[in-house]
Amino acid sequence: MSRPLQARVNLAAIRHNYRFARSLTEGRTVAVIKANAYGHGLAVVGETLAGADALGVATIEEALVLRSAGVRDRLLVLEGVFDRDALRVAIVQRLDIVIHSGYQLEMLAQEPDAAGLSLWLKIDTGMGRLGFSWREARAVYEKLRSLAPHSEITLMTHMACADEPQQEFNRTQLERFDAALDGESLPHSIANSAALLALPAARRDWSRVGIMLWGVNPRLDGVAHPQLRSSMEFESRLIAERRVEAGESVGYGCDYHFPGEGRFGIVACGYGDGYPRHAPTGTPVLVGGRRTRLVGRVSMDMLAVDLTALPDARVGTPVTLWGSALPVAEVATHAGTIAYELLTGLTGRVPRIYEND
Repeated sequence: MSRPLQARVNLAAIRHNYRFARSLTEGRTVAVIKANAYGHGLAVVGETLAGADALGVATIEEALVLRSAGVRDRLLVLEGVFDRDALRVAIVQRLDIVIHSGYQLEMLAQEPDAAGLSLWLKIDTGMGRLGFSWREARAVYEKLRSLAPHSEITLMTHMACADEPQQEFNRTQLERFDAALDGESLPHSIANSAALLALPAARRDWSRVGIMLWGVNPRLDGVAHPQLRSSMEFESRLIAERRVEAGESVGYGCDYHFPGEGRFGIVACGYGDGYPRHAPTGTPVLVGGRRTRLVGRVSMDMLAVDLTALPDARVGTPVTLWGSALPVAEVATHAGTIAYELLTGLTGRVPRIYEND
C-alpha cells in the first residue's frame, strides 16, 4: 500500500477561476502559472488553460516546459531574458518577454532578429523591484521603439499594495503610471489578482492573474471569495492513534503537553512534503470532515492532530490539510505565512491526482 498523502487538483476549478477573472475586465487576461503552476503542475495546467489569452511564466525554462508539452498559446516571460542565448530561444519559440533593465536593451540592439518580438516594457511605479523608473519611461520607450520598430509593446507595472485596496499608495502608483507615457497609444497591463478584484482603475488592456486561479482570495484577511473555487485538496489519512494521560507530550521538543486525558493521531504528512514546519499547535486540520487542530511540532514526514473530541477517528480516517472546506489561506494565516508559499512549496514527492469535477 502506498503512502496515503496526495494533492487532488481540480482542473475544472482552475478553468472556472480563469473564466471568472476574464469576466471582470473588458481587456485580456494572462494566466500566470509560474513556480510549477503554484505547485499544481506546470505542463498539465498549461494544457488545461489552452485557449487562454496568454500564459505567464517567470523563466525561459518554464516556457520551454510548456512548449515541450505542446502548448502553443502566447507565453509571457515575466523576468525577461538574462543573456543572448535566452533571447535567441525567445525568438525561436515566439515568446513575449518583459524588458525591465538596460542590459536587456543592449541585447536587443545586438540581435536584429528580435525586432518582431512582442515586448512588455516594465515601469517601476513604486514596487521597487524590476523596471525602469516611471520618471525615465519616455526616454526608455523611445529607445526601445527605435530598436524594435515593428514590435508590439505593452506598458506594464506591478502594484505593491493591491491586497490592501484602501492603501493610498495604490492611487499614487496609478497616477505615476498614467503620467509616465501620457499621450502614447500603448496597451496597458497593471492589475494582478488583487487589483483585478478590488481596484477597477487598474483594469486595463491586460490583467495578470495568478493566485486567484487556485481559488484563493488575495486579500490579506484571507476571507474566501464566493466566486472562486478551490483547486487543490491536500489530503492524507491517520496512520496511528493513541491515548495519553494528563501532562504527556507529543513531538520534538516536548512543546505540547495534554492538559488532561486525551487522544491524538499521526498523519502521514510533514515539512518534507511542503506542510509548514512553523505551523503552531492550534493550526486547523479536518479529520473525517470535522475540524480539529495540530498539536506539537511538525516533523519531516508526520504531524500530530488532537482526536480528543473525535471518538470515531481511527487509523485510515481521511485528513484534509487544506482544500475547499479548509482554505489554504486560513492554514497559512495560522502558520504566519501566505497561501502563495504553501502552494508553491508543495514538494515533488506528493503525488498530484488530476480531476475534472
